[in-house]
Amino acid sequence: MSENSLPLNFGELEKRIEYSFQDKSLIKTALTRSSYSNEQKMKNEFLRCNERLEFLGDSVLSLITSVYIFKNYKKLPEGELTKLRAAVVCESALFEYSKEIGMGNYLFVGHCEEITGGRERRSSLADAFEALLAAIYLDGGFEKAQGFVLPFVTRHAETLMKKGLCDDYKSRLQMFIQQTKGDTLVYELTDESGPAHQKNFTVEVHLNSNVIGKGTGTSKREAEQIAAREALVLFGELDEKSDT
Repeated sequence: MSENSLPLNFGELEKRIEYSFQDKSLIKTALTRSSYSNEQKMKNEFLRCNERLEFLGDSVLSLITSVYIFKNYKKLPEGELTKLRAAVVCESALFEYSKEIGMGNYLFVGHCEEITGGRERRSSLADAFEALLAAIYLDGGFEKAQGFVLPFVTRHAETLMKKGLCDDYKSRLQMFIQQTKGDTLVYELTDESGPAHQKNFTVEVHLNSNVIGKGTGTSKREAEQIAAREALVLFGELDEKSDT
């Protein structure tokens, strides 16, 4: 097989994304996880993984998204533009984009990653989507990369705006945290007291196992909202005396 030929599944992916690569090695690199690359090294075969492409794809995605929301949401102030961009390019969003094109079916993953579900892991698919975007950018230029990713960005941004981008403290905190890949928020019920008709609930919100907020309310939801608000104040995203 020549360097510029592809197995059938690569061709299927090209059809899904409506882009045909001139340099076929780029799409292979975009789909190669480090676990697979490392396995091949042990067999004395050098195969680039997608980590460098992921790095580039992150910047390309940010630029395309920034230009789109800047031009199309003219009434949003800078702070809201930042929140919208963060929500559109966060790991969970990229995971959904990646699932739309069935990217998990085309990844090269190592044996251990395969048996532990790595092919469908959120972070793996999000990273691969960015790598694929970078590969398209390198192969076809900015316009081709924009043509590929803009439909995903447009749909997600419109959905977020219709739902209300920051309709509550939990949503606002989630948007803020998602600006950093890999960070995880967990709400934990730490106390429940009082009679059945008048209970009080205490909830802590954890960021990567660290407590960043605590709240007590007459329902779990209320307690979570108070905890999220406390976390927003902690990070300087909300004034302590403000409700917005």
